[in-house]
Amino acid sequence: MTTAHDHRGPHIALECSLPSEVTAISPFVDRLMLLLRNCDCVPEGVSDVEIALREALANAILHGNHEDRRKHVHVTCRCEPDEVSIAVKDEGKGFDTDNVPDPTAPQNIGSIHGRGIHVIRALMDEVRFDEGGAVIHMKKRNVI
Repeated sequence: MTTAHDHRGPHIALECSLPSEVTAISPFVDRLMLLLRNCDCVPEGVSDVEIALREALANAILHGNHEDRRKHVHVTCRCEPDEVSIAVKDEGKGFDTDNVPDPTAPQNIGSIHGRGIHVIRALMDEVRFDEGGAVIHMKKRNVI
């Protein structure tokens, strides 16, 4: 971790991976959010970043890697004074990012599909996909 000369605390850049197990999500997110809070990257309490990260990890583990324990989910996190950006990459085949059903449409209200991405897009300032949907990039500006 390198410290920049900025009144809002250090810049952080980290990369880590976690196994494709749903039970790995909470401990991982709890540790990462604690680090981000301690470095003044996100405010105290549950934040939009935390909720979006949980959704992205769940999608990667369940839909990307299909809970295959031989596969991992890779997370890259950057914290700048004015924004935090997170990329979540799975080892799956990806998906058609333009063809995600709108969970708010009347015909989809009862469906469980598409909610995670809808929530992520609602909470984060920028969301884009790479590698055919296997990577999601999320940014949140001015989080403190």
